[in-house]
Amino acid sequence: MTTRISFNRIRFHAFHGVMEQERRVGNDFEVSLTVEYPFEKAMESDNLDDTLNYAQLYDVIAAEMQQPSKLLEHVAGRIVGAVKSRFPLVKGGTVSVAKLTPPIKGEMVSVAVTIDF
Repeated sequence: MTTRISFNRIRFHAFHGVMEQERRVGNDFEVSLTVEYPFEKAMESDNLDDTLNYAQLYDVIAAEMQQPSKLLEHVAGRIVGAVKSRFPLVKGGTVSVAKLTPPIKGEMVSVAVTIDF
């Protein structure tokens, strides 16, 4: 059995971007994260101690989003590293960081980077 926990499209206002104005004014971002985590015991026990605490996982993501970076790739990589460090039972997963309304030509909803780990 494979068990996963997912956050879907968490919204943040953050200060990531190559251009100075992006780091000064900020932009809106969405982060989606799925982690493989062994929560089979929690399925039986109904005890928070037997699973990954969602609030703590959110706090890890939020802390990384608060640190300005030029590249979304850097932000996504930091999120992966922080999640794996804080929750050593995470077996793998996927993170996607999307910048909404990026300052580039063309009409689009977002641009995103994704890491499978």
